[in-house]
Parts: sequence; C-alpha cells; structure tokens
Amino acid sequence: MSFLQGEGLYGGYGGADILHGCNIGVDKGEVAVVVGPNGAGKSTAMKAMFGLLNLRQGSVQLDGRDISRLPPQERVTLGMGFVPQNANVFTSMTVEENLEMGAFIRQDNFLPTMEQVFSLFPVLAQKRGQPAGELSGGQRQQVAVGRALMTQPSVLMLDEPTAGVSPIVMDELFDRIIEIAKTGIAILMVEQNARQALDIADRGFVLVQGQNRYTDTGQALLADPEVRKSFLGG
Repeated sequence: MSFLQGEGLYGGYGGADILHGCNIGVDKGEVAVVVGPNGAGKSTAMKAMFGLLNLRQGSVQLDGRDISRLPPQERVTLGMGFVPQNANVFTSMTVEENLEMGAFIRQDNFLPTMEQVFSLFPVLAQKRGQPAGELSGGQRQQVAVGRALMTQPSVLMLDEPTAGVSPIVMDELFDRIIEIAKTGIAILMVEQNARQALDIADRGFVLVQGQNRYTDTGQALLADPEVRKSFLGG
C-alpha cells in the first residue's frame, strides 16, 4: 500500500463511469505520473483522489487511512495539495497575496515557507508585488505550485502542470518538481507530455478508457516497445 493509494476506482459524471477500476499510488519522495490518450480518465482519476468526484466503487487511502468520503477541504488539512490545470491563480491578487492565500489553514508563522517558495522559484521573489494576472503562463504555474506548497503538504497533486508552456519552461518546471520530491513530498501528476514526464517519474500509470493499461517505473515504460508505439509516438 502506497502513502497515497487509489484502489479499484469507479466513478464519473452523471450516470456514466469514466473510471473503470483503475489503481494509482505514490509514496513520499516519489514522482508518479499518470499518462494516456485524451479521454482516458487521467484528470478524472486525479479529481477522484482529491475528493472532487464521488466514487461509485473503490477507495482512496492516505497513510493507511480511508479518506474516500472526505470532502476536499478536509483532505487539504490532512496534507494533500492540489493544483488544477485551469483557473489556478487569483489574477487580481499579487504573487505574495496568492501565496498568503495558500497558508489559510495554518496558525503558525508561514513566512519561512514563503521564503522557501521564493528560493525554489526565484522569479516569483522578483515579482512578489505584481498581480498574478500579469505573469506569463509558466510563471502563473509557479505561483499555483507555490501556493499549494504553502500548506506544507505531504502529497502534491498536479493536473497538467506544463499545459500551454514552452519546452524550456516545461523542463524548468520538471526540474523544480524533482526538487520538491527530494524534500520528501509525494508528487502525483497528470501529464500530456508523456515522454518527458515518464523520464522523471519513479512510477508511471498508462490509463486507457479509465483502466490501467500499463503500470511500471517511468524508465521501464519508456523502454517498453508497446508503450512507445502506442502512446509515445514510436
């Protein structure tokens, strides 16, 4: 059983299941990546893990505790951070105010954590007084990740963190994600850039129609000829 484990997940929207018994897990200090074709259920699985989707069957466990029925806000207090793909910053607020919003559940002094975020993303320190809506796409993603880190999560979940950014910015974000994992945080990430994501992944899950088609280490999946042919362009 992994630190965060989704087991036999069935669920969807309305009366139709999108997930059909998929299994996803990640341990502390790991990067786990969920990839697959459009419509495979990747983001749906992520939302199910965070409590944004009601499960019809299956369970989600965090550090051995069944959290399947807990709402997202309670999962945050237990150490889960989630960065959605879209609308993930407060555009009218400054960078610093966005980070302060991330510390809403904390009663202690969060300024040292903010300085750690600025150390991880130096450009945010330079733009701390600038409205987030004026930033580039890559910088907004840094703000969104930084705000999630302000809660001091044990698990950080990222839904398409490199969507719409340049290859250079994507590489930089992946480097920062590796740094975050090295601090002991579990990283669970959905990515369209499958080849690059699997290259940094300790674990990879290839979903097709809401089911696990392949599950292995990132490097093993990259080396699998069937995975390469079907999902990585050869």
